Amino acid sequence: MSLLLDSVEAGSFSAAARLRGLAVASLTRKIGQLERQLGAVLLIRSTRRLTLTDAGRRYVADARRILAQVDEMEREAAGEFVEPTGRLAISAPRMFGRLHVLPVVADFLREHKGINVHLQLLDSNVDLSAGAADIAVRIGALPDSALVATRLGAMRALLVASPALLQRHGVPKHPRDLAELPAVALDIPLSNLAARDPTGAHARLSVTGAEAAIDAVKAGIGYARLLHYQVADALKAGQLVPILDAFEPAPLPVHALHPPLTQLPLKTRRFLDYASGRLRASLRRIARTGSSPASAS
Repeated sequence: MSLLLDSVEAGSFSAAARLRGLAVASLTRKIGQLERQLGAVLLIRSTRRLTLTDAGRRYVADARRILAQVDEMEREAAGEFVEPTGRLAISAPRMFGRLHVLPVVADFLREHKGINVHLQLLDSNVDLSAGAADIAVRIGALPDSALVATRLGAMRALLVASPALLQRHGVPKHPRDLAELPAVALDIPLSNLAARDPTGAHARLSVTGAEAAIDAVKAGIGYARLLHYQVADALKAGQLVPILDAFEPAPLPVHALHPPLTQLPLKTRRFLDYASGRLRASLRRIARTGSSPASAS
């Protein structure tokens, strides 16, 4: 079970084998034995990635829960219950994770010598129910699911432009005025944000990374809708200014999610307790970053 989980989390047999110090052939043989014992195919192998079958997703979710309970029982029996140990997989949006989650993880690791963290920085959602991560930080409204959510705060979605662009084209007063402005579109899955983003239809430039979008907006190529944390420094420095504040959508909620385990592993509980307050403080600091509306002068 643990070799299967390692393979799913690592994305390949070779990566999981390196993690365990095993030969790839040995690992794949053991997972093959597990599938024969179950009489079910759990993984679809390809040259590029591993994909769970429907049976595999159900089995991985149950295996994760069982192994967490076994781990907790063994550590309690060994007298290690007060000190969490093991590997903790955390997923977060790429830029938010680098700027705000990674510093928390670094401090956490200094205080918990028995824990190793695998931090996945992705602009797409991992499948927590299939065991892809222990904890996920997500920005946006959550779909109905059995996952347990801890609210950390909220994040504004801002329309921003450079002062130079507004000098050339004028400051928009109404969303319909955006049709006269060139735009920069951020072409990544941002769920709620993407649904509200008016830039895609007439973008002069479309990019797949927030950093590139910010640089393009600073350079005056166009305006863009970006999350507040992504542009907080540029707003503070006066390199960007918000536009159409009066028409800004409601802030997006920010949550930490984990699977609904009967007994949450100690390493997961300890990180949630450690990180929640710090991430809430980070979100409050971002919210206080100055973002006065663009002036028409």
